[in-house]
Amino acid sequence: MTGQPDAFICDSIRTPRGKGRAGGGLATVKPVRLVADLLAELQRRSGLAPETVDDIVLGCVSPTGEQGGPIGRTAALLNGWQMAGPGLQVNRFCASGLEAITLAAQKIRSGWEHLVIAGGVESMSRVPMFSDGGAWQFDPEISGACEYLPQGISADLIASLGGMDRAMLDGFAARSHRQAAAAWDNGHFDRSVVPVRDDLGQSLLARDETIRPDTTPETLAALPPAFADLGADGHDVTALRHAPDLATLRHDHTAGNSSAIVDGAALLLVASAAMAARQGLRPRARILASGLCASDPVIMLTGPVEAARRALRTAGLGFDDIDLFEVNEAFAAVPLHFMAATDVPLDRINIDGGAIAMGHPLGATGAMLTGTLIDALERTGGRRGLVAMCIGAGMGTALVIERI
Repeated sequence: MTGQPDAFICDSIRTPRGKGRAGGGLATVKPVRLVADLLAELQRRSGLAPETVDDIVLGCVSPTGEQGGPIGRTAALLNGWQMAGPGLQVNRFCASGLEAITLAAQKIRSGWEHLVIAGGVESMSRVPMFSDGGAWQFDPEISGACEYLPQGISADLIASLGGMDRAMLDGFAARSHRQAAAAWDNGHFDRSVVPVRDDLGQSLLARDETIRPDTTPETLAALPPAFADLGADGHDVTALRHAPDLATLRHDHTAGNSSAIVDGAALLLVASAAMAARQGLRPRARILASGLCASDPVIMLTGPVEAARRALRTAGLGFDDIDLFEVNEAFAAVPLHFMAATDVPLDRINIDGGAIAMGHPLGATGAMLTGTLIDALERTGGRRGLVAMCIGAGMGTALVIERI
């Protein structure tokens, strides 16, 4: 349609990622506080008036306990935004933070809203993964009827079907740590990462906590398979039923070539051109299109390819028109499959590392990847970028942006 207002990303910030367990750098910080402090930083940087915020849309995958309810509204109230900043909680599993950005763009392109804060939060140390339950995973009748597989088994299935051996998976994982460490050392995250502080102003965490710069394929090769026992419990039978050409399922994913469990939050400021001008905001990127798809629920994690194709088709672009890609490293097989299916070269994907090194704070990850992509486009002079994410239960989503 013509005449629709564009949606612009004017700023993007995030916390460092802390180990998602007791003793992790952010384990003592409530998730609502992570969001509230980022809201305050956005306000400080932009000078925005809270009453101009039409909505706060946040992804959260385990919205229960401390993360229950529309946590964005709670964070706004904590900051004294009593008469501004309503809140909406979004759950599309691992892509919740990216879905929040898509919803913000749709709100603005509709013309009904003009300034939306979008992002996500997940405190995996305080609200463990799967805390909210769900019939697909935990109701034996429903999960059996749906042929539920744990995601790790699906990752092993993708690797087995794609001819990805352990060396390939570990090699990609080692690259993630190497690229992330170099990105930090070269200041690539300095603009976006906001240190988390305690009530006395002392820094609790200023840098992503799970990066291991000395990681090599050789050190990773010593780790045991992470999902072999799950496979032996009967899940291998389900997987192989959907892959009749495979004699056996190789279990080559480990804790070292899968994403780390971490805490974190991220926020983006999304505005129309008119509102950005009125508030004195400088747009950094234009949101061009999004793509969403359902994919095979057993193989499950191949959705990023089709979602990217749909987003590019909507934008009138092809893969060759994209300078940089962020493909979430839920498991090493996911970006490796994406590259094999699209012919996108390695040097255009996750150039600053990914979730294998820095961690995957579920509801926040999509927003973090988008911010990382904007920073990378600005730094390299690239024009367009694409974020793609796999999602549990067989889904995929993607977002295309253009640097201003």
